[in-house]
Amino acid sequence: MIIKAAIVDDNSFLISAVKEKLSFFTDIEVKFSAVNGSDLLDHLNDNHNLDIILMDIEMPVLNGIEATEIVKQKYPHIKIIILTVFDNDENIFNAIKAGADGYLLKEVNPRDLYEGIVETLNGGAAMNPSIAFKTLKLLRNPIQIENKVEQESIALTKREIEVLEQLSKGLSYNAIADNLIVSNGTIRKHIENIYKKLQVHNKLEAVQKAKRNNLI
Repeated sequence: MIIKAAIVDDNSFLISAVKEKLSFFTDIEVKFSAVNGSDLLDHLNDNHNLDIILMDIEMPVLNGIEATEIVKQKYPHIKIIILTVFDNDENIFNAIKAGADGYLLKEVNPRDLYEGIVETLNGGAAMNPSIAFKTLKLLRNPIQIENKVEQESIALTKREIEVLEQLSKGLSYNAIADNLIVSNGTIRKHIENIYKKLQVHNKLEAVQKAKRNNLI
């Protein structure tokens, strides 16, 4: 049986490197690659006849963790292995929560990558030893990690909170800039940082999440 795979990474060099690792194995076929989560979803709309996705985390537009959550809801038959350089607790925790089936580091050798894919398709969970160890720690202390992740992800500055408060009143960027006596560009930069920290994509999501976490 041929394993149908896709690779999602915003770095074309790394996509090529993963393809090269998989090229040693005749029973794996890379059906397509995508440069971010949004691009992946477009591809899946056209063809979701896939067995596995190798997913990067840090990508523009829609990151790997957000994309994993969406793919798992829409196409639960597709297995997803996170393939990344990041092994911090927050990423592992969020990837598992989003529904990832495995978590490997990009330095993985071709044989281990291949065996990880086969193991995952057979119902296992591919993981580097260091990731497996951290995952055990997360399982032992889920509440501590969840609180830590939440706190880290919403550490806003005083000025960012002021901007959020103004946003929640439905004010335009120009009006907020006037009220806070700064340039329009500065407000846009603050809002960009707020979205990144809150892990949201629009004003409504930002305001709702800020209110849920008692920021405004």
